[in-house]
Amino acid sequence: MIARGVAKLSSKSKSKSVFVCQSCGAQRARWEGKCSDCGAWNSLVEERIAPEAPARGLSSRASSAGQERGWQTGGGAGRVTRLSESRSLADGRRQDVDRKSTGFHELDRVLGGGLVKGSFILVGGDPGIGKSTLLLQMAGGLAERGSKVLYVSGEESVDQTSLRAERLGLTNSLDSILLASESQLETIRDITANESPDVLIVDSIQTVYLEDLNSAPGSVTQVRECAASLMNLAKSQGIIVFVVGHVTKEGQIAGPKVLEHMVDTVLSFEGDKTHTFRLLRALKNRFGATHELGVFAMDSKGLTEVHNPSELFLEERGDRLVGSAVFASMEGTRPLLCEVQALTVSTQMAMPRRTAIGLDTNRLQLLAAVLNRHLGLKLAQSDLFINVVGGLRLDEPAADFAVAAALISSETERELSAKTCFFGELGLTGETRAVPFAELRLKEARKLGFEKFVLPASNKKQLLSAGKAALNGVIFVRDVQELARAAVGEDTGRNTLRHHDARISAERNV
Repeated sequence: MIARGVAKLSSKSKSKSVFVCQSCGAQRARWEGKCSDCGAWNSLVEERIAPEAPARGLSSRASSAGQERGWQTGGGAGRVTRLSESRSLADGRRQDVDRKSTGFHELDRVLGGGLVKGSFILVGGDPGIGKSTLLLQMAGGLAERGSKVLYVSGEESVDQTSLRAERLGLTNSLDSILLASESQLETIRDITANESPDVLIVDSIQTVYLEDLNSAPGSVTQVRECAASLMNLAKSQGIIVFVVGHVTKEGQIAGPKVLEHMVDTVLSFEGDKTHTFRLLRALKNRFGATHELGVFAMDSKGLTEVHNPSELFLEERGDRLVGSAVFASMEGTRPLLCEVQALTVSTQMAMPRRTAIGLDTNRLQLLAAVLNRHLGLKLAQSDLFINVVGGLRLDEPAADFAVAAALISSETERELSAKTCFFGELGLTGETRAVPFAELRLKEARKLGFEKFVLPASNKKQLLSAGKAALNGVIFVRDVQELARAAVGEDTGRNTLRHHDARISAERNV
């Protein structure tokens, strides 16, 4: 009887094996080719889960607190009836947040004005894009301002990180930055407790592991538990914690989605490694505006700030402006001017191509249908190509005016004015719709020398409240026909595209 009971007890204490989806964190008892929760294929990986520690009754903390406050226990061992604390909203009113500058004006802008004490920040991006370079240069800027920084790398040795710091020109800050090469989270916490830094940088969260967990580093369980431990470290000790996160081939941050919910700020470092520009976006920010944008340029000495990205994106604009329109976008709270290029080529294929770089292809197909229906442009017989210069991606509907003007210009072979800026939304019935922040867009465009602005008529009331000076050079359009006339300077309505029809006929005869 005793032997049987012991055998039963030991079988319960064994760890069990489960299959965990590396995309969404769902757990299954058996392996599945496709996750039934998120639909990802071949994402379930076997992990060993240690048994939970048995309850040992009341903790000393709960017992002492209960005796002091007179809490009642009952209903079985280990149960405590706790009285929750509450306070009025006036007692917990917002205080002025003391922000710490990173030394990078662009990074401070994306963070909402600087670093907040106790914040937990996740930085994601493609391999080799410059995440570690950005954080190491940020560490140098913080050290120059008197902050104590601990940089923990799980991918490089201390000597490798030191050589990279010297290459970036951080020789004056090397003595103020503490370096460690460690992946075990328990050791990282011990180092942090001994050094008491103001800022902790962990590169990367996928290499850190807890020794008590049987799963491999980078698995869903390890990433979730390590992130929770680092979040507790940031909130309990007031340390600013940065963690670097790898991304999947789809561009999403690897690991469970709960990782992005835990952190205060999610920064995405984007760009093409073959180009010099790097874009830093705030996808989530509890201490500032989301979708804020910071622009950097990569050179031999690391990352440098681009203080006027609008001028930089437009400085290489060509002289022949057929199919080239300028759009005033809003990236968070920053107005940014960029060039939208369009090319239309007649084709004999049954299904013409629709290619867009920096713009949603579905949006391009929608605009092509509107121009085909309401202007008589025979875009259904042409291949359409759209490119947003500089590596930007336009997600807001306000880009409709610039894309449509570029398509009209390319198809009719009429040049657009070099001093004209477009922004506005088009509807399926050909009407125009107002866009937000029209005044900020106009100020940025005027600062760069633009004199003519094509806007939706619905924005006129908003600009009138800013004064009559805001209306100088502004052309308000009510539909796509008026947009076409404002863009190419002639009536391009249905049955008036003689030049366009003659060109199409000549190409077909050839």
